[in-house]
Amino acid sequence: MSFFLCFGILQTTAGAAGANRSLKLGVNDSLTGITAISEKSTYYVPLRALATELKWTLTGLPDGIQVDGGGRTLRLLGNNEGARLQDGTIAKADTFLRDGTLMVPLKISAYLGYRISFEPDKYLLRVQDGSATLDDTAFVSKYQQELAPPAPAEPAQNPPAAKPGKTLYLTFDDGPSATTSELLDILDKYGVKATFFMLGPNMNRYPSQVKRIVEEGNGFGLHGMTHRKEKFYASASAALAEMNGDNAVLRKITGTGTTLIRTPYGSKPYFTKTFRDKVLGQGYHLWDWNVDSDDWKYKEDSVTIYNTVMGQVHKLHKSKTSPIILMHDQKATLKVLPRLLESLKKEGYTFEIITKDIEPVNFWKDKR
Repeated sequence: MSFFLCFGILQTTAGAAGANRSLKLGVNDSLTGITAISEKSTYYVPLRALATELKWTLTGLPDGIQVDGGGRTLRLLGNNEGARLQDGTIAKADTFLRDGTLMVPLKISAYLGYRISFEPDKYLLRVQDGSATLDDTAFVSKYQQELAPPAPAEPAQNPPAAKPGKTLYLTFDDGPSATTSELLDILDKYGVKATFFMLGPNMNRYPSQVKRIVEEGNGFGLHGMTHRKEKFYASASAALAEMNGDNAVLRKITGTGTTLIRTPYGSKPYFTKTFRDKVLGQGYHLWDWNVDSDDWKYKEDSVTIYNTVMGQVHKLHKSKTSPIILMHDQKATLKVLPRLLESLKKEGYTFEIITKDIEPVNFWKDKR
């Protein structure tokens, strides 16, 4: 069966496979730890995990992500505009984030010349290049036990109600920086996503860090261009120009913009109604914080930073308020971050990113 026909079958039968809402993925002669999930009648897999298995090279570009593999190349375009193939044609290839991981249609491997085998009755989903030695029958025989459907689960118990105030938003200002990659490594180690309010000049200086922030499913917002009071708050028009300029840098690097903003030094007292009407009137959403780590002040004094954050978090928990923690993308923060994450996770907090769909939290209580 040709790979073009095969991925067509994948699309039409994934949803019809009933119980096969997810399948383990085989790559050549190995059964991987990758789980392919069925969404919209198509099987999706994590892009980075698939790229690792097939030794693809991923490159973040202003208009999307370039994938090099199998001697071919394609570009996953931003804003779900499809995949630009090597011959310049555009193929449908919707993507989405799942638990902070970019999920892509398995069929993109076919665009790169790989063969896809799909036999739902045998729970087989496999990608092959020319190096595979097992045919599908031998592959199924080898992994028969692992490919078998799992035993029926015990009847689900009613999950405990979500604890009010146990959702936490971790935010970092002033980046990216030379140590952003280390910060992201720590977040990844603990399975945490954060929201980064970034400065335009720093994004221009560290574009690869910006791409990684976005590609790994973190939240991102704007922090202006100068971070200087006399310039940013010179006028409402100046503030808007800085946010628009910051957004232009973000779009240039990642292919996407944002409506989330955090003003330098926080919105009070300088970001008055005149400023808010001008800037928020253009569709931006203003975010401040309710937990200030003071990491910019205490720097290497991680004990004080830790106690400052935990004290404020515990106070907010009493009022069932979700913490929005302000930290900074700086080297000193790396020292205290692991201890904070361990403690907060131990206390049952779940970490979410800020999005445009969440009602803004700011010092002015402006809900626009």
